[in-house]
Formats: sequence, C-alpha cells, structure tokens
Amino acid sequence: MLLSVLQANAVVLDVEANLRTLDDGARRAAQEGAHVLLTPELFPVGYAPARLRAELDPARLPGIREQLAGIARRNGIALVYSLPAVAGADSGGGQGADRAPVWHISASLVDASGAELLSYAKVHLFGDEERAAFIAAAQPPAVVDFQGIRTSLLICYDIEFPEAARAAAARGAELLLVPTALSVGFDAVPQVLVRARALESQLNVAYANHCGHEDVYTFGGGSVVAGPDGALLAQGGAGPDLLFADVDTAGVQRARNDVPYLRERRPDLYREWEAGLPGTPDRVGDNQA
Repeated sequence: MLLSVLQANAVVLDVEANLRTLDDGARRAAQEGAHVLLTPELFPVGYAPARLRAELDPARLPGIREQLAGIARRNGIALVYSLPAVAGADSGGGQGADRAPVWHISASLVDASGAELLSYAKVHLFGDEERAAFIAAAQPPAVVDFQGIRTSLLICYDIEFPEAARAAAARGAELLLVPTALSVGFDAVPQVLVRARALESQLNVAYANHCGHEDVYTFGGGSVVAGPDGALLAQGGAGPDLLFADVDTAGVQRARNDVPYLRERRPDLYREWEAGLPGTPDRVGDNQA
C-alpha cells in the first residue's frame, strides 16, 4: 500500500484555508497513486489549544468533518485527520446545562468514500495548555483492516509511550498512523522514539507533523515513516512536504517471526512488577484527568 504524509503549516482558526491545503495535498497524493493521506494533529483548525477552547464553536465541528469527508470523496483517497471532539458522558467530563462541553483531541480515518472507518481520542495530553483545553481519553486504540493492512491510530505524545504502541500491536496492528504537533527542539522524537516504537512493536509507523509558526508555537517538520525494523522509509525536512512510502504486511510478519517480541511478552508479570511500585494506582485510568 502506498501511503502519503502531509507536512504543512496551518492557519489557526482559518478552517477554509487549512481545508484548501488539505484538499491540495489529497489531490497530489491521489495523483501519485497513494491510498491514504495522513495529516497533522488538529490541522483543520490549527494547533493552538487555548485559542481553540476559547474561540472555536463546537457546533462547527460536524460541518468541518463533512467537508473533510468531501475532500476524501472528491479526490478518491482515504484521509486521516485530527479535530477537537466533544467528549461523551462515559469520559467523566459530562455536559450539564451550566458547563461548557468537554473536549478530547481526536483522530479519524475515513475511506475514499468519506465513510469513517476508525476513530481515536488522545490518551496522553502534553503540557499545561493541552490539559487546560482538553480531557485525556482512556480507551485503547482500535484496529481495522484497511487495504489489507491492520491499521490503528495514535496522536502525537501517545507514540512516545511504548505502552500505547504496544496496545495497538497486541490488538493486531501492522500500521500506526499518527497525527502530531511537535515543536522545534524535540528532534529525538521522530528520529529515535518513533523508530523505536516501530522496531519494538514490529509495525509500520507514519508520523505527520506541522511546520512553521502557529499561534505561539514553532514546528520543525521532520515527519517520518518507519518500518517494522526501525528503518526510515520516508523523512521530511523543515518546510512543507508531501512524503510517500510503501508499506506492507510481509515485513511485519518477517520481523515478528524472526524475533517474537509480542508472543514472548509476560504481561501478567509486568502487572505484578508495577503493582509493587510506590504510588501505583489500583486501577488503570485512576490517574486520568
């Protein structure tokens, strides 16, 4: 399967401008024969958590999602996009009449007809601004069969935790698609951590970042696609870019047969180890925001 990764600069809260950028990227990716376009975290609205929380009307979100589905349909290509999403009652946020809706950061995979195949809400929020604007989710990454490859989603900071990638791999994922918003100064994340996640869970990982200035943030690009052996299949520079990489299941199966990390895990033992640590929560999710 040929996948494409859009690296671009968004304009905060200028949805129409950002959708034009996405539409152009989808058109160019489809012309090259790509099956899916991965885009950065919160790209349709720009990355600025405090401003989004204060200025973005959540009533606009369904319409933006329909426009994104239209981009997929018009260009005949699947699309991964990231948007704020109003959290459900099961998230612990609630929505009483006297309180503002609680938001997650979400990602969605829609197929070339615009139909949603997969959704995910960010579990690990980064920094005070994200934690003030959003609530951390708790659901594990789901997996779907997409173009013959078992595919899953994470978002940005999630991929820096081996447990998150391993949760997807343990559910059968062979490809992880990761929208991100990584500021300059953290080059080790795409160059070391993303490649390590691909190697240790023996899957393909695609990581799409912003570039340029948005609100108070400066993004350095550096989007990557890493294979199940940790090798770089594609790498972006500092500016706007459109990356392409061929990914398949054969390399994943070969890596997992050569060194069976997933089969030889001992999760019961690891839980015993963690239970003995000082300050360890009794239940997963007890420390969620």
